[in-house]
Amino acid sequence: SSSSSSSSSFFPPASLSLALRLATSLLSTTSILQPSSRFVLTVKPQIGSHQALLAAAASASSNESSVSLDNDALLKALKALRKKQSRASPSTCKAPERTASTKVKKELSVATKLVHPSYNSKAVDPYGGSMPPLWQTATFAQPGATTFGEYDYTRSGNPTRTLLEDQFAALEGAVRALSFTSGMAALAAACRCAAGAAGDHIVAGDDIYGGTSRLLSQSLFKSGIAVTNVDMTNLDKVRAAIIPGKTKLVLIETPTNPRMQVLDIVALCAMAKEAGALTCVDNSIMAPVFQRPLDLGADICMTSGTKFVGGHGDVTLGLLTFKDLDLAKKAYFIQNAEGAGLAPFDCWLALRGLKTMALRMERSAENCAKLANYLVQHPLVQKVNYAGLRNHPGHEIHMRQSGGSGGSLLSFTTGDLEVSKAVVEKTKLFKVTVSFGNVNSLISLPCYMSHASIPAEVRAARGLPDDLVRISAGIEDAEDLIDDLEQAFAPILAARGLQSPKRG
Repeated sequence: SSSSSSSSSFFPPASLSLALRLATSLLSTTSILQPSSRFVLTVKPQIGSHQALLAAAASASSNESSVSLDNDALLKALKALRKKQSRASPSTCKAPERTASTKVKKELSVATKLVHPSYNSKAVDPYGGSMPPLWQTATFAQPGATTFGEYDYTRSGNPTRTLLEDQFAALEGAVRALSFTSGMAALAAACRCAAGAAGDHIVAGDDIYGGTSRLLSQSLFKSGIAVTNVDMTNLDKVRAAIIPGKTKLVLIETPTNPRMQVLDIVALCAMAKEAGALTCVDNSIMAPVFQRPLDLGADICMTSGTKFVGGHGDVTLGLLTFKDLDLAKKAYFIQNAEGAGLAPFDCWLALRGLKTMALRMERSAENCAKLANYLVQHPLVQKVNYAGLRNHPGHEIHMRQSGGSGGSLLSFTTGDLEVSKAVVEKTKLFKVTVSFGNVNSLISLPCYMSHASIPAEVRAARGLPDDLVRISAGIEDAEDLIDDLEQAFAPILAARGLQSPKRG
């Protein structure tokens, strides 16, 4: 620290040597240090060479996890550490003994699993290609006239599809995954698995994707399946809507699209199980990079792979994962009988997209958080819906079940449809389009695009205003995106004599 106040920095265990070199460098540059400067090093106990530093600095602090040192004490500690380390010859120096905290993790992170699939798939590449092969074929030769091999007809199965499904099942902790031609095809199959007979009942949210609403209110309704839409942020209302013995499926979407409402997956799944109903979570917004609903109690998880799995806006697909193998077999029967399985080339595009999904989602979420912080200060914005904001309803629940990410979608209202329309149309980097999860940023008015199939009176009753703007943050530079929004707002601000929010 070059100021007279105490400075605190955290360095992970692998970066301690870097911290020490930095401290040494700073101490040797006496011109930038004040006599009262202090350094606070916070370290984990029992991690190899950290103990040497703690022992050397014991006189400065009795706290086992934090050492506060002034210049003289830090120099003394560093000299003692260097003296201790110099006693060992480089040729005989041994690596610190591994403790429980330094052992290699048994399970790889999601980002690593995306690049290095850790499952044992029945689809084997005989040549060990660095990327998965594409079996672009409709039929497969059989061993004989009366015997069948693993694959015979691509509608029923294809090795490229198997590779995708096996990897996605492993990512979600599922017993099996199935890939469909779209997210809606996947969701329709999930609904029919759970509630396939006339008289069955489904409970769903009142802030859901427009395509889901159309499926429930028109397609399934005509099959004699009853649907109740309810505010799922209110557990009492959900409990009242569930009819034990009749309700077969509770359909959950969180964060919701487009108002980003947060639903408690654990509580809803427990409630459904108590009543004998299955649960299906639409996890398209978070994907397994941020959220794994099966771990939270869901029976089925649906992910629209058109979004983050493909990631480049060039393929449509949907994925279902299952906790129960019998349920997965029922869904496979529907997929095969109706020909809803994903084509080989689309499976290959999805496999390619998985490799970079973590990188893309993390960057998009980082950008979205910056856009949200900009918009909450804007004089023309009335409300920002973003699960990553601390004051967003259900923020703590969301962060707990999503691994701490706010995601890459937000929506906001201006209170004036013409203002919202002008902003959407004047942006240059944001593509005006439906969907989300693309590498480039997208913007839309959901009531006129993705949710246009919901009647206006129903949208109004559900609290979905026409002026709502939805943004899907891409992987561009965040400052460029904010600049673009600022220039779109600028004419309206000028006309009203208002100023743009200050930026840090």
